[in-house]
Amino acid sequence: MSTPIRLPSKTGLGIERELSARARGYVCIAGLDEVGRGPLAGPVVSAAVVLDLDCVPEGLGDSKAIPAHRREALFAEILATCQVGIASVSHAEVDTINIRQASLLAMCRALAALPCTPDMAFVDGNDPPHLPCFTEAVVKGDSQIASIAAASIVAKVIRDRMMARLGEVYPAYGFASNAGYSTKAHLTAVASEGPCPFHRMSFAPLRQGLLDL
Repeated sequence: MSTPIRLPSKTGLGIERELSARARGYVCIAGLDEVGRGPLAGPVVSAAVVLDLDCVPEGLGDSKAIPAHRREALFAEILATCQVGIASVSHAEVDTINIRQASLLAMCRALAALPCTPDMAFVDGNDPPHLPCFTEAVVKGDSQIASIAAASIVAKVIRDRMMARLGEVYPAYGFASNAGYSTKAHLTAVASEGPCPFHRMSFAPLRQGLLDL
């Protein structure tokens, strides 16, 4: 049976790449992305999403370019219509195995957390993990491929929520607004208060003692 042609959604990314993969014989096609490589604190979070190609949320795109309120709405729609796996790697694991390995591990965990078994995965970037399925890495995939975009939205919403909760416990660092990234206010707070237990001590400038401030 031939694969029906489906036009892109009214807004956001279409599903041409997923349909092309299906036409090549793949049945369960996941998109993977991670969030949190750069911050000085908190976990790396990854998501794997298998879209229902007959019911794709409108407005999918790079999570960083989507307003927070719209990300939240898309997050709810993705969870309601797609198969989703979510995983994280803690700040302590980041310090132990390094950020690259932590990012790859988070994506492996997210794929394993799916309720289905993908036979293909689109992965954001040019450094994919070793997955138990055919893998295609796509640079800036979160702005090109709908399933990766969906994964990027899920991962960012989850991580932002985690950092906001962490900010309630450690309000000095502004985690709710900076998500652990190295803003001037965050660095100033670390210099004044010292790091909290969730900072990544292997990261400069924490490793260097903030001597440059």
